Formats: sequence, C-alpha cells, structure tokens
Amino acid sequence: MWERLQEDISCVFERDPAARTRFEVLTTYPGIHALMMHRLSHALSRNGLPWLARILANIARWYTGIEIHPGARIGRRFFIDHGMGVVIGETAEIGDDCTLYHGVTLGGTSWDKGKRHPTLGNNVVIGAGAKVLGPVHIGNNVRIGSNAVVLKDVVDDATVVGVPGRVVGGERGEQPEHRAAIARKMGFDAYGSTKDAPDPVANAINNMLDHIHIMDQRLEDMCRGLKSLGAEMADLQMPDLGTCELESACSTEPIETGEEPEKPLESSPDNS
Repeated sequence: MWERLQEDISCVFERDPAARTRFEVLTTYPGIHALMMHRLSHALSRNGLPWLARILANIARWYTGIEIHPGARIGRRFFIDHGMGVVIGETAEIGDDCTLYHGVTLGGTSWDKGKRHPTLGNNVVIGAGAKVLGPVHIGNNVRIGSNAVVLKDVVDDATVVGVPGRVVGGERGEQPEHRAAIARKMGFDAYGSTKDAPDPVANAINNMLDHIHIMDQRLEDMCRGLKSLGAEMADLQMPDLGTCELESACSTEPIETGEEPEKPLESSPDNS
C-alpha cells in the first residue's frame, strides 16, 4: 500500500509541472486524495463490505468532485489532473501509467449487469471532457482528445478526436512525399502535416494538396505532348504565395478612382 502511494505521488511530478513538493501533492491534489480513498474502498468491496465501500466512495466524491465506483480496477501510477467531474464506472479497468483530465467519463451505455464500462491499456491519456462509453477496449499508448466521444475499440498508439471519436493518428506527422513536394513547390508549408493538430481543416488542406498534385501532373503531361507535336511553350516558374494585405481590403475609407460617384436614381412619379 505504501509503495503504491509513493508511486502515485512520484508520477505527478512527471505529468504536472505545477507540482513542487511531495508534501504539497499529498495535501492539496484532489486526484491523489480520490485515488487513495478508492484504493481503500476497493479493498473493502473485495472483502465483502460493499456498503461501507460505497459510503467511503461518496465521501471521496463530496470532498474531491471525483466519482470512482469501488468496483473499478485501477493500475499503478494513475494520475487525475484537476479532477472535477471525473466519473469512473463500476466495471471500468485502467492499466498502468494512465492520465485523466477533468470532466472525463468512463461510463456505460446499457443497464444490463456485467461488463459495461471501458477497459484502458497502459499509458493512455484522456483529455478534458472526453467520454469513453461502453465495454470498449482502448489500446496502449492511446491519446484521446478533449471532448471526444469514443464508442468503439481503439488500437494501440492511436490518437482519437471528435464526436463520434475517429482515429486520426498512429503515424502522426508523416505525410506522402508528393504532398510535401507540392507544398514546397507552392511555397506553402501545410500545417495539416504537423504532428500535434490533426483536424478537419488539416484534412481539407491535405486533400487540396493531393488534388493540386494530380492536376500538376496532368498539365505537365499535356505540355510534354504539345512539345512533341512542335508547339513552343514557355517554361514559367510558379510564384510563391504571398500574404494577403487585409488592411486595404478591410479599409472603410472610400477608394479614390478619379471618377465621380454615381448618383442614385430618382424615382419617377407614377403617371398612371
């Protein structure tokens, strides 16, 4: 028990730069308090004292804002950062070295008894407000983005975002060479290729780059065909994309063109 507590406190320093001393962590971190009380309530539940275990869990919820059912199984070096609003169901299972942020729910999707809550592998990180629902299995080293809703199994090393959750990672940061080449040719470094922020805008930009790559290839084939027929074609270099001058576009002052502004048409009297 003491060894587990030492590990739980030590892992905080690896995942929270605000932590200063072990005494501060032990006395002021609600995630540590909730985990300590859960370890005790889980032991009571397994030893035939479910009512007492639930009473202790309710006290922990009232004191920390974190609700963990005594039946949940939690591995080593588990860390709940901030913690308010975290809910972990009865049949949830959490592996080692996992991290949950505030507002996370590991909940069920049915009223049937039996396994109805998620199972997390090792080294899983779940962002603030995310919901993992049902008896799904989340693989090792998975990252679940904030406010995502996960209803299906997730393979190892994946990143999940969105509602419903969709896998956007696994080979994060890698992109086809042709996509990188066309981006360099345009003078534009697509942020859709970044490692940290896969999102719908990034996907749209990547699709645009793919489309431009295909069109570029077709134009080059057409030029080669025309040249083979004797047509003379100038070799033009693609200009770099410049920044938009928003100040002139957004200016509210009238543009001086040297011409008098048109007068509004006067309505003619009705002769009828």
